[in-house]
Amino acid sequence: MSLVDELARLEEMRARGTLTEDEFQRAKAQLLEPQPAASAAPASALNRLRRSRSDKWLGGVCAGIGRASGIDAWIWRLLFVLLFLFGGTGLLAYLLLWIFVPLE
Repeated sequence: MSLVDELARLEEMRARGTLTEDEFQRAKAQLLEPQPAASAAPASALNRLRRSRSDKWLGGVCAGIGRASGIDAWIWRLLFVLLFLFGGTGLLAYLLLWIFVPLE
């Protein structure tokens, strides 16, 4: 559906009383504002990724990932331990992140 069709549908809903004036204005603003690219969010999360200086057990990798992703550091620590126990990939991933992710 094109932008013109969407705006016409919103106007029709407002005229019928389905939408209040406030709801109409908010929906119209959402349609008219440019949508951010979907790939911009992961790129900005990677740019924010830094190892923690204060909240660390070994290298601060899990706390840094936790800050960048919004997930608690203990969950990342548990994930790396489980990956280590089941195949050893957790240790390799942790070491690589420790080497390549800069300190905050």
